[in-house]
Amino acid sequence: MKDEDICWECNSRLKSRNVDYFLYGIKIGKFPARVCEKCNETYFSEGTSRRMTMIAKEKGLWGLQARTKIGKVGNSLDIKIPRKIRDFLNLKKGEEVTIHPEGKGKIVISF
Repeated sequence: MKDEDICWECNSRLKSRNVDYFLYGIKIGKFPARVCEKCNETYFSEGTSRRMTMIAKEKGLWGLQARTKIGKVGNSLDIKIPRKIRDFLNLKKGEEVTIHPEGKGKIVISF
């Protein structure tokens, strides 16, 4: 077996598959990949990765992740949503949202 047929994570065999790829919960597309039979680690070629990045940029998803700080208003805490995320989601001041924890360390905001 060649090195490219072995998973770097668990040393099991890789199989060729077409894999759905999502960024921030939005489907970018289905792409050819090598997937481990045991641990499901997924490997994309450099060319496929470039194509995925290009599509993410076209969809306006590239660079949406941002860091922000938790502030305080009265007895409550607030989180500022950066402009690029606000614009992408078309959020408006005064809109009602639903917020809930999802496990430890993750907050989900739905509108």
